[in-house]
Amino acid sequence: MANLALRLPENVAGDFFVDSTCIDCDACRQIAPKTFSDAGDTSIVQRQPADDEGTKRALMALVACPTASIGTIEHHDARIGIDAFPELIAENVYFCGFTAESSFGAWSYLIVRPEAEGGNVLIDSPRFATQLIKRIDALGGARKMFLTHKDDVADHDRFAAKYDCERIMHEDDGAARRGIETVLRGGEPVQLDRDLIAIPVPGHTRGHVVLLYRNKFLFTGDHLAWSPNRNSLIAFRSACWYSWAEQTKSMQKLLHYEFEWVLPGHGRIHHDSAANMHAELERCIDWMKTV
Repeated sequence: MANLALRLPENVAGDFFVDSTCIDCDACRQIAPKTFSDAGDTSIVQRQPADDEGTKRALMALVACPTASIGTIEHHDARIGIDAFPELIAENVYFCGFTAESSFGAWSYLIVRPEAEGGNVLIDSPRFATQLIKRIDALGGARKMFLTHKDDVADHDRFAAKYDCERIMHEDDGAARRGIETVLRGGEPVQLDRDLIAIPVPGHTRGHVVLLYRNKFLFTGDHLAWSPNRNSLIAFRSACWYSWAEQTKSMQKLLHYEFEWVLPGHGRIHHDSAANMHAELERCIDWMKTV
């Protein structure tokens, strides 16, 4: 829980607050945008929740915060926020919440599938929190764990021990030394099962890989996201740790696939028609070539 003595002065007066331990991961601003906003290099409370739904979203942000930097003065039932995760995004795809500080608050996802279709899939690692584990158990656990890149592995080893799940990661991001069960190699796409395609997209890191599910949901790690400020798909030039030229080139691979959802580790989720997503991706690539 956040420390009231460290409450940031930029917070509006009232119950919810953010303290100075905030790492500006953006999770709270995505989960409860009516309550939290950006104050440069930190999040703050811009407006106190005005109703039960607003309070629920703020409590979800509190639970998801990787550094426990969100607090309240009044007593609230934390189960309201805890029980909201995993949160359904669409169809059988969920946002896990409970982000991890070691992954800088990156988002992770859960695909819930019957055993006949290969079982549930975790995409990147959330925090290994008892409350989340109980909820994932209730949804059927996890048979696979797809790790997009080395930044967002968090508590992958604890999830692997808990669920005896098959972890999948590219060798160029150190998969072998992490004891990963299925190590991807090279630059060609890999059909993991009927509905899952792993597509190597080096750039942000050398071994970055995205996951396409049912030609509809694209889990992009730190490769591609939606920017509400630019109102477009973007890549993160300032957070490209390996090669911007390679990331620009590998982005073009995605033009060969159809998808309607972009679900990133950082940045905003976006949904549109496959045709509009293709057009947005072309615009993103054109922009990447100029910066």
